[in-house]
Amino acid sequence: MAINDDVILNIADFCPSTRALGPGLRAALWVQGCPIGCKGCIAPDWIPFVKANLLSPQEAGDRLLQNSDIEGITISGGEPMMQAEGLTAMIRYIREKKPINVICFTGYRYEALLRWDQTKKIQDFLIEIDVLVDGPYIEALNNGLTFPGSSNQRIIELSHEKVLSDRKWTPRRMEIHLRDRNILYVGIPPKNWHRENLSNGVNIFGPLVMEDK
Repeated sequence: MAINDDVILNIADFCPSTRALGPGLRAALWVQGCPIGCKGCIAPDWIPFVKANLLSPQEAGDRLLQNSDIEGITISGGEPMMQAEGLTAMIRYIREKKPINVICFTGYRYEALLRWDQTKKIQDFLIEIDVLVDGPYIEALNNGLTFPGSSNQRIIELSHEKVLSDRKWTPRRMEIHLRDRNILYVGIPPKNWHRENLSNGVNIFGPLVMEDK
């Protein structure tokens, strides 16, 4: 598959193996940069448009394929629609090597994305997504239960792949991944989870990396 060599992804972080962000064993990727900046965002460090990990779609795809047992990938951020072209190329590259399903979180409504300027390559990206979780996070609508962070957000099946056939994956889960010098919190946290940690003096807005000093 030919990929535009000028396309570079700006990645906040990776998780090669999780069961907290969709059905089955998955790899997860968070992009850096979001223009929406929802109040109460669980990953405020990933809102600024700053350079994080700059990778080609192939390099990012290889990182997600580290665990050969994964069944799918989940993409979040940050705002994935801001890097639609690169993510589309990454998914197509991965699918040349392994059949996977794709879940993507976005702060935009699906209907708005369908009207998006085609120069943003949004339509090509949507074609590659099996399940879209759409809409901005609204702190007042966080019921602490639903898989999306707030009840206004929807789980929309975009493909014929039956990713949603078993709804046992939709309750919230959180995982703690211990790494060499940091901790990665993965999943959708319970309501007020970050505030409780702040009250204990721990600066965590998972999924966010906390460096071990």
